[in-house]
Amino acid sequence: MSLRNFAPLTNNKQMLNNTSAGFTTIATLLKQNPLFVFALESEAADEFEDVNSLIVGIGKVHAAYNLTKRIAQEKPGIIVNLGSAGSNTFKRGEVVCCTEFIQRDMDVTGLGYRKYETPFSGEEPLLQYGLTLEGLPHGVCGTGDNFETAHIEAAYNVLDMEGYSLAYIAKKEAIPFLCLKYISDGADGAAAEDWLVQVHNAAAAFRKIIDELRK
Repeated sequence: MSLRNFAPLTNNKQMLNNTSAGFTTIATLLKQNPLFVFALESEAADEFEDVNSLIVGIGKVHAAYNLTKRIAQEKPGIIVNLGSAGSNTFKRGEVVCCTEFIQRDMDVTGLGYRKYETPFSGEEPLLQYGLTLEGLPHGVCGTGDNFETAHIEAAYNVLDMEGYSLAYIAKKEAIPFLCLKYISDGADGAAAEDWLVQVHNAAAAFRKIIDELRK
């Protein structure tokens, strides 16, 4: 069974799942104490010094801890995750909007669970949550604690190391969530070299989109 055939999440806290939001809707949310979340300072560079930002660090644990800590201090009106990612579907330099997430390193199939399913969590393997930004391509983000250089899985076409954790927390806290990924590499043998070159271009690309939304 394809992961896309799983039933969508439907309870009240998840009313924003797969919400298609135009510029006007997101622009309004961006005026309500937005929190811009990055894994690395290099992904924000000096383009986001004038906003409420958070550097969570690399990986699912760091991302979950630091975002949860910030929310406990001050709950934002929207969480905007801006980060680099790999893909062999989308072109390098392209910005992709993600509203579907998979823990690509969660595998308990040996005990009879579906691939990517977290045992006893009550969650489907495919987490559906987030705002869709019209005009950008949509991707399924596979999050894991490894830098993948030989991507062959069909279940996801964008690879990062924090997205699932951030989306999961936003969903649980009923906070609107926008996730944009700048494709820095092809998740292939040249991924490491490509990422080092491309990651510095991400901030400028993100700032251009955010500025357009705020007009």
